[in-house]
Amino acid sequence: MAYVIVNDFEGGTREQYDATTAVVHPAGGLPAGQTHHYAGPSANGWVVVAVWESKEIWEKFRDETLLPAFQGGGSVLPGPPKTTEFEVEVEF
Repeated sequence: MAYVIVNDFEGGTREQYDATTAVVHPAGGLPAGQTHHYAGPSANGWVVVAVWESKEIWEKFRDETLLPAFQGGGSVLPGPPKTTEFEVEVEF
């Protein structure tokens, strides 16, 4: 079952988003197991929506790739984000 993550980074910018994805995404594509990726400005900063093949794949990416990138500091998105996660029950 697909798994959706919505991360709302208060104070986040496009430049920080670009710097973050440069570190955590493979060149020219999505991480293994991520099927869709959307991002854009919000009223407070920057929102990232990612669809994963499963919750387990998301958690592996989060723990092994994403969190270490944020711990490195630099120009990555500010955290922690406000996060919403859910399994998808209906797909078209």
